[in-house]
Amino acid sequence: MDLHLKVEVLDAKTREQLCFLDKVEPHSTIGDIKSLFYKLYPRWYPARQSLTLDPKGKFLRDEEILQSLPVGTTATMYFKDLGPQLGWTTVFFAENIGPLLIYLLFYFRVPYIYSDRCAFTSSPHKVVTMACVCHTFHYLKRLIETIFVHRFSHGSMPLRTIVKNCLYYWGFSAWLAYYINHPLYTPPSYGEVQVHYAMVIFAICEMGNFSIHLSLSHLRGDRSRGRRFPVPSKNPFTWLFFFVSCPNHTYEVGTWVSFSIMTQCLPVAVFTVLGFIQMTVWAKGKHRAYVREFKDYPAVRVAIIPLIL
Repeated sequence: MDLHLKVEVLDAKTREQLCFLDKVEPHSTIGDIKSLFYKLYPRWYPARQSLTLDPKGKFLRDEEILQSLPVGTTATMYFKDLGPQLGWTTVFFAENIGPLLIYLLFYFRVPYIYSDRCAFTSSPHKVVTMACVCHTFHYLKRLIETIFVHRFSHGSMPLRTIVKNCLYYWGFSAWLAYYINHPLYTPPSYGEVQVHYAMVIFAICEMGNFSIHLSLSHLRGDRSRGRRFPVPSKNPFTWLFFFVSCPNHTYEVGTWVSFSIMTQCLPVAVFTVLGFIQMTVWAKGKHRAYVREFKDYPAVRVAIIPLIL
């Protein structure tokens, strides 16, 4: 008895047959199919390939097994070129190294940013230095997490998306740094009290964010027990998992809210609001995925803001 399957790969736009794979093992993964396709079309390496069962359907994950898909003895798949890709480590490094360095250029007031008489001068306001320390710490932490903590579930991101993301993060960093380090910048309304309280909240949120990333990294690294959803641990910063699905985003929002309060700067507030909107979209998507996948998922959890959103 022949237990092998056949796989037909069509162009998602033209419906032209690109290849026909005969005698494919039923336990082969989508990743295996992509590797076989790559041998026939070397210009389309696996990370560039998107395979679906429907021309407008959801892309198939690399780890999905062929025999578990709703296909017969011949599986018809549709191919789409995702374009040039870069690995997630490279993506995160590029997104975070820019804001770190750009902010420091404004803090040290290198020539041609402000007037010549302000070049390489220091701000008389303590909050400006504290803001630089916080901003630098935030992005250094993200770089460290990128290299040593994060475990990425998807292999790459399209190059065009990376360019767009870098323009967003780098541009906003320059905008808020310009005003915070400007010679005419004025400290917050309530002075050092406002700054110090905001800095405490900033530090708590940064520790919380790092703790959640560590927790998620350990969860993804332990595949021996199958797929699981994240749960609180003995670390108090992870107790936010009792209430929300994505506390890493909750803490990230808290970080930028506190930075907005600390600096009392409009560009920071705009960046915070836009970031909150985007992170809410991500958190809601992750929350829905958890609810669909796990029948015992806690009903009390919401996406990002405890008991609210």
